[in-house]
Amino acid sequence: MNLHVLGTGLARCAALALCALLASPAALQAQTRQLLNYEAIHKPVHGERGMVVSQNEVASAIGAQVLRDGGNAVDAAVATAFALAVLLPRAGNIGGDGYMLVHLAGEGRTVAIDYRSVAPAAATLERFFDADGKLGGDKAGWMAAGVPGTVAGLALAHRQYGRLPWAKLVQPAIGLAEEGVVLTRDEAFALDWGRERLARSEAGANVFLHPDGSALRAGERLRQRDLGWSLRQIARHGGDAFYRGPIADRLVAAMQRHGGLITRADLEAYRALEREPLSTTYRGHTVVTMPPSSGGGTSIVQMLNLLEHVDMGAHGAGSAAALHAMTEATKLAWADRARHAGDPAFVQVPARALASKAYAAERFVLFSPERTLDATTLAAGDPMPYESPSTTHFSVIDAEGNAVSNTYTVGSDFGAGVMAEGTGFLLGNLVGNFSLQAQRDMATDPSRATNNVIGAGRRPVSSMSPTLLLRDGKVRMVTGSPGGNTIPGTVMQSIVDVVDFGMNIAEATSQPRIHQDMRSGTLQVERGISPDTLALLRALGHRIETGETIGSTQILMVGEDGIEGAADPRRPGAGAVAQ
Repeated sequence: MNLHVLGTGLARCAALALCALLASPAALQAQTRQLLNYEAIHKPVHGERGMVVSQNEVASAIGAQVLRDGGNAVDAAVATAFALAVLLPRAGNIGGDGYMLVHLAGEGRTVAIDYRSVAPAAATLERFFDADGKLGGDKAGWMAAGVPGTVAGLALAHRQYGRLPWAKLVQPAIGLAEEGVVLTRDEAFALDWGRERLARSEAGANVFLHPDGSALRAGERLRQRDLGWSLRQIARHGGDAFYRGPIADRLVAAMQRHGGLITRADLEAYRALEREPLSTTYRGHTVVTMPPSSGGGTSIVQMLNLLEHVDMGAHGAGSAAALHAMTEATKLAWADRARHAGDPAFVQVPARALASKAYAAERFVLFSPERTLDATTLAAGDPMPYESPSTTHFSVIDAEGNAVSNTYTVGSDFGAGVMAEGTGFLLGNLVGNFSLQAQRDMATDPSRATNNVIGAGRRPVSSMSPTLLLRDGKVRMVTGSPGGNTIPGTVMQSIVDVVDFGMNIAEATSQPRIHQDMRSGTLQVERGISPDTLALLRALGHRIETGETIGSTQILMVGEDGIEGAADPRRPGAGAVAQ
């Protein structure tokens, strides 16, 4: 007898017997327990009560400690925001602006706080074009700075909905600024990347650069004593310190000294505003997001309304059909945003019409599963018949079910790159968010028409769009992202990944993303999408470009047994910290 054949036969019989054993449900369950298998590769952080997730784990820990100390979600958000102003100078700020959603569980309602910068009274269109018609001074330098809104926005949120003393919430940031923080490799890299911009003002260079112009290095301690002084003034005197007190004195003096546009009258006139959020439904969930002056919120709502006409779940995550549908929805929403978005205090923005299901149905007629729309020539629709009478992100949920979704910015990395002497904070370059070139061109080219025009006291349109997902009136998910024009699409994808594809938030965070660039017409994709899928997209007419990562979501979700958090790994140092 052939011993090899016998041995092989015995081995095959043993294997078949084992397979038969494991085929029973009880055996499969026992095997799962024995091997400790998990259904999901990516797993969120879990907490029993509340949680904070932000782009910096130390800032998240400060917010979580506020929750442990008896603070609510708004208190934790205020403390986190001020901590990020110290720990993340390329985006966290008191010299920039942003938007906040606050969900009040006890009242069953959500409020939106708009603390977007406004243009100084002297910021006329003509100032930013030279005799040859060349645009300049809007992206960096003293003239690029809008009137900051962050301190006013945080103060409004705390005054209306906070619980703990204001000074207690600012104190951790003061300690970080005065004692200094040791730079990580990523933080040092960011300073080195931005050293040319940071050298625009002597005050800023003295904080972030060595005397020879090189940036502080990993392992060195970043001390921000002047920022500590500003934070102490804010802790003692609230928002008045910034807009009417000693910080205002130093800021206005620097503007006069360096040719900036912000005056004391501009600062004293600034107000953060509470607005009614924009909302829609999506497959049994309520989506709540920012209204104008944000243009991102209307885009998210419109994209989701369009995607309701597509069976996304049947297509499957990462499929060419699903990615194609999301791309086409992005194009249609963006074309409308470019034409209609603006400051509602100055122009009629048809936000409710853009958010309507009927308008989405009309626009969906342009969708084809077999070919792609040309982003560079796609025209805006006419939403008026449907109108009724109307970056860094962090998320917080507390034990009572209150939630905060907050996105704020200084514009470009390190903003305008200038710092008023003695204040310690960089100013945002938010004037550059107005459509200045389109505003100049639309007099002779109607296709360039825009509502996003510069003028005294106007708020520039923003893509920032903190967003909540509710079910049965209760918060299910808190999401948002930095990333400029990529923000609305990133937020939309996070919702689709959870609702349509059944992902947990860690999986949704790690899923490769796409972004449709409207100017070039290219579809930007992250690494990790199958080459076969990309080939199918090219066959539909998409021009594919693989490049940098897209967005940096910081997502929280209410699960069956607590809070789940997922910090985006695309930007190092982020972290979710439980109460």
